[in-house]
Amino acid sequence: MIGNWVLSTGLCQLFTNSFIMEIILVVIFVLGYIAIALEHPIKTNKAATALLTGVLCWTAYVLLSGDHHKVTEELTEHLGEVSGILFFLLGAMTVVELIDAHDGFQIITDRINTKDKKKLLWIISCIAFILSAVLDNLTTTIVIVSLLRKLIDNREDRLLFVGMTVIAANAGGAWSPIGDVTTTMLWIGNQVTTGYLILHLLLPSIVCTLVPLLVISLSMKGKISAPEVQPEKTNTTSFERYLVFFLGVGVLLFVPVFKTITHLPPFMGILFGLSIMWIVTEFIHSEKDTADKNHLSVLYALRKIDTPSILFFLGILISISSLQSAGVLTDLSQWLTTTIGNESVIVISIGLLSSIVDNVPLVAAAQGMYSLAQYPTDHSFWIFLAYTAGTGGSCLIIGSAAGVTAMGMENINFFWYLKRISWLALLGFLAGCAVYLAQQSLFS
Repeated sequence: MIGNWVLSTGLCQLFTNSFIMEIILVVIFVLGYIAIALEHPIKTNKAATALLTGVLCWTAYVLLSGDHHKVTEELTEHLGEVSGILFFLLGAMTVVELIDAHDGFQIITDRINTKDKKKLLWIISCIAFILSAVLDNLTTTIVIVSLLRKLIDNREDRLLFVGMTVIAANAGGAWSPIGDVTTTMLWIGNQVTTGYLILHLLLPSIVCTLVPLLVISLSMKGKISAPEVQPEKTNTTSFERYLVFFLGVGVLLFVPVFKTITHLPPFMGILFGLSIMWIVTEFIHSEKDTADKNHLSVLYALRKIDTPSILFFLGILISISSLQSAGVLTDLSQWLTTTIGNESVIVISIGLLSSIVDNVPLVAAAQGMYSLAQYPTDHSFWIFLAYTAGTGGSCLIIGSAAGVTAMGMENINFFWYLKRISWLALLGFLAGCAVYLAQQSLFS
């Protein structure tokens, strides 16, 4: 009797300590996330807040768990996974910056000559959709918004184009393993494979773009008026521009092939491609003066990449990993499964939530909540999650990296986007969901 009482008391104490630890970790994470969302009012960069949140979460976990050795091993294991994502982003962003430094994207912009609003909208949307699958939705948005500034003078017209660009870029990034950070995370985590992802998400992503595009096209008439722009002086030759552009795009496209052939992590493929580009650009500019070739080098591209964004991802991912190790995400997954039950409803809910909460921590949380033993590689859960998390953020301007970038570049008002674009993005999102579920029903 005494032994049973002692055992029962010990289990209760263990449960209580575990529950308190989970509550403290959740409170730290939620407060950190609120600070990230209020980045501008509190005048603190979100990268700094994310890093602090990550460190505090692991500090609380190691102090409250009582097993320092175990927690350190878990942190080291998670850091290996996180670093793979960060090195991939670092390499991909450097390749894109190198293309831009050589005016490589001018190859695309020089071929757009139409002044018809409706025709131009379709051209821009198609470019954004395709380009985001090859590069990523964030980079694509920067390129397209910069292009629209050169093509459209009227601000109201330009903002409609920018809104459609956000939708198309997010949809285009959802079906490609390198088109969106969250899809890349699922790909690197072995939740999805390249061929299966493209096969099942290409049609839903196309529909997600076409539905709002058709609606906007019905009300769009007339011609655009281009602003007067002074011609820019370029320091690259036509040969250098074409060489770096096609080499860079080839490097990005080769990454999935490299992973398939070698079975090495994707960051190895992107680092291999970056090293090739580094050697090639050093060689073609070897005869130039230092001043002329400085801004065309990989070293210059490395200085230009968005390092705070990489640190932000680091902070968010290690914060999520602490919740995963402490069992918070497992408890949450059990609650969702018990409360909602329906797998598709859970995934759609995560997608819509990504319009309010950044999709990076949401997908990272899902990866921690649901194991590969529960949902194996290429399971419908992961494929559908790649679509919903990638496209659901379009419903609000703050819901995706593409939207936040467009908001900053064009100073788009939150409520303007909510009134003019959000309902269109929601229509496209739900239409894509319906197509995906129909595919599963017909072919599974």
